[in-house]
Amino acid sequence: MLTYAMYARRLVLLFLLACLPTAWAGPVIQHWLSASGARVYFVQARELPMLDVSVTFAAGSARDVADKSGLARMTQQLMSLGAGAWSEQALAEALADVGAILGKQFDADRAVFTLRTLSEPRAREQALAVLQAVLAQPHFDPAILQREQARAVAGLKEAATRPSYLGEKALQAAMYGDHPYAMDEAGEIETIERLTRDDLLDFHRRHYTARNAVVALVGDVERTEAERIAEALTRALPPGEAAPPLPPVRVGAAGPVRVIPHPASQSHLFLGLPAIARDDAEFFPLVVGNYVLGGGGFDARILKEVRVRRGLAYSAYSTLAPLTRPGPFVIGLQTRREATEEALAAVHELLAAYLRDGPTEDELAQAKNYLVGSFPLRLDSNRKILDHIGMMGFYALPLDWLTRYPERVAAVTQQDVVRAFRARIRPEALHTVIVGGATAP
Repeated sequence: MLTYAMYARRLVLLFLLACLPTAWAGPVIQHWLSASGARVYFVQARELPMLDVSVTFAAGSARDVADKSGLARMTQQLMSLGAGAWSEQALAEALADVGAILGKQFDADRAVFTLRTLSEPRAREQALAVLQAVLAQPHFDPAILQREQARAVAGLKEAATRPSYLGEKALQAAMYGDHPYAMDEAGEIETIERLTRDDLLDFHRRHYTARNAVVALVGDVERTEAERIAEALTRALPPGEAAPPLPPVRVGAAGPVRVIPHPASQSHLFLGLPAIARDDAEFFPLVVGNYVLGGGGFDARILKEVRVRRGLAYSAYSTLAPLTRPGPFVIGLQTRREATEEALAAVHELLAAYLRDGPTEDELAQAKNYLVGSFPLRLDSNRKILDHIGMMGFYALPLDWLTRYPERVAAVTQQDVVRAFRARIRPEALHTVIVGGATAP
């Protein structure tokens, strides 16, 4: 029987879906293959005299090897610290002179460079010339490499004092074993210290190629100008080839609980397994289902159960991180050291119930209301659109992926969530790491 609250939420969802075609139709994405072999995605946006550009390479930490862990990130870091005709300082001044901003993003799959510039020709061309040099002609100055190595090592030493870092790192290794996703994105102290300029040059030569690039542009330019810009950014790169596929991820039975000693006043608990790829057929049921379980903040079942009802934790959550191969599903929480075993048992009990019954109709409606209603806000700036179309291009998602997102969320049923979670979130494969507490192995 529908409660008044459930009925109201359904009405809100229907209203949002009815409004979407006129209030928000999604960006018009144009796509082509450049003469240099790069994939290009373009959204014309005339509202502001700005141009946002991203260039993405399959050059994330999964392209490292164990004895050179940290090489991918170090290569990207040094590319913007001196390139072409510009020293490190001159490069920064050339961007500042025209008010342009050069940025970077990095994860297991991707190394991304972003540029925001005025679309006025002089400013735009100077900023794009800098980006082109960064991509194709980095200096990899030995003195700067030595400085950045010292900085990275200091950062890793500081990170190793934090329970969250220790737990996430150990969980990543447990989930992925000998797969490239097991490697820390930041690298290891001993491998970073051994990196040489030749290592960076070789990594750049192999991975920063035109056919391994995805160019995204959003802003105040015509299609013909976007074509010229994309070609100019990639033609100086070696043609190369698209990066080879990453190996499949094997999801087997989890090992015993790993306990990492730490003087923290609380236990930090992490549970996870490889679960979701970007092109997963169960993507939308998993996203909606995870919002209900632990991704919805104070609406999430984990927080209500573990914090509100049982008083075991201040913070409790679950996350999904889709990648080329199945990325992690993680449950995390902090609790009193003496409550470690009780909190762990509560999580397993809650997850078992969710896998058995899935979300209630009320929870499902609330999740879909939020995900549908808030989605246009995730695309309310050129930079947000850029991030999304760059992601779509890298993962080869269909051009209507953004436009259809709301309707696909709205179509998810309770049975869909149960099916997807039972298929992807198997309790026997759930690895567990505890930092600072103790529990029976």
